[in-house]
Amino acid sequence: MSNRVTPDAVPIDAVPIDAVAVDAVPSPPPVVEPVTGSIEEVERTPGQLEEEGDIAADYIEELLDITDLDGDIDIDARGGRAYISVNSSQDSNLRILSKPDTVTALQELTRLAVQAKTGSFSRLILDVGGSREARAAELAALVEHAIARIEEGSASASLPPMSSYERKLVHDIVSGGEYVSESEGEGRDRHTVIRRA
Repeated sequence: MSNRVTPDAVPIDAVPIDAVAVDAVPSPPPVVEPVTGSIEEVERTPGQLEEEGDIAADYIEELLDITDLDGDIDIDARGGRAYISVNSSQDSNLRILSKPDTVTALQELTRLAVQAKTGSFSRLILDVGGSREARAAELAALVEHAIARIEEGSASASLPPMSSYERKLVHDIVSGGEYVSESEGEGRDRHTVIRRA
């Protein structure tokens, strides 16, 4: 017989509040008012990027400790962004966190933690278990497929909506050849369109 309790087995108000493990996850960062102005207008000094990286690494390290996952954290700064990479030298369950949607969610939480400490918006990039390299390879394949459609006669090819970071990767992949790319749409529908130059 299983001791598993289904969600409707115990009314929520029947569970004593002190029985809930509230320190099981890192405290969510406090809500911080958004910084006005364009993200591109805010230049980061190497010292500010190092501070962002340190705050982000502390936040990720706490998460790894709580979830009992092993990972080595590397901090880098390039192109006006802090880059945090989490990798494991051994066979660990870190791959649980390396799914694209999970990495994106963790990146946003980490950005909020940095923003709460620094008071300014962060453009840091989080990579878990090589997920960014894997995604870059997927984007390169999408671009190749889109270019093949154009070569077969389409006037242009639209890629699915993606983050600004991923759109920038697409622009970098497309640039320098006989094709051009530009972002179109608003909000969550913002996507990249590829055309002949």
